[in-house]
Amino acid sequence: MSRAQSQPEKTRAPGRPYHHGDLRRAILAAALDVIAADGPSALSLRDLARRAGVSHAAPAHHFKDRTGLLTAIAAEGFGLLAATVGEVTDLKDAGVRYVRFAREYPAHFQVMFTPELLRADDLELTTARALASEALRGAVSAVPPDRRGGDARLAGIAAWSLAHGFATLLLSHNLDDPVGDQDPENVFRDLASMLFRSP
Repeated sequence: MSRAQSQPEKTRAPGRPYHHGDLRRAILAAALDVIAADGPSALSLRDLARRAGVSHAAPAHHFKDRTGLLTAIAAEGFGLLAATVGEVTDLKDAGVRYVRFAREYPAHFQVMFTPELLRADDLELTTARALASEALRGAVSAVPPDRRGGDARLAGIAAWSLAHGFATLLLSHNLDDPVGDQDPENVFRDLASMLFRSP
């Protein structure tokens, strides 16, 4: 096998992209598939390189190590969450979108809230997490105090606990029987109405 064949991530003709395409995205996609199927503990950079069809050292060029890869996944997830929740100001709608995000991006969701897997001081992660938190706080602040109580911080914890707990139970199939054939988003909206009643 030639050097060019053994190191495809470094091979390109002048003025042309890497023949693999977007290697970073390919590795992230492969990692998300593994996490969705078997959880974060099953991740191996060597296995991801094999799945992406590149040399075993290629993932390290983009993520340094396994922690770096998981941190990148979490940062991407918080960015997606911020974009999803930031489009609404109604607290119930924000909660529904939070649950929807968890259902659409279960691998991201699983990694985002497991801090021991992540590099806590990573700038991309802390920035994306702050954006997501700000979007959630904005939805809570839009609720009049007479409907959420005087302490917006506690109201935010209550709203987050409800949405996150529901999403976690849903993804782990603990709500299969209670929810049944109902749309989980409609079920969550009903639960949120019990907690934050409209005037």
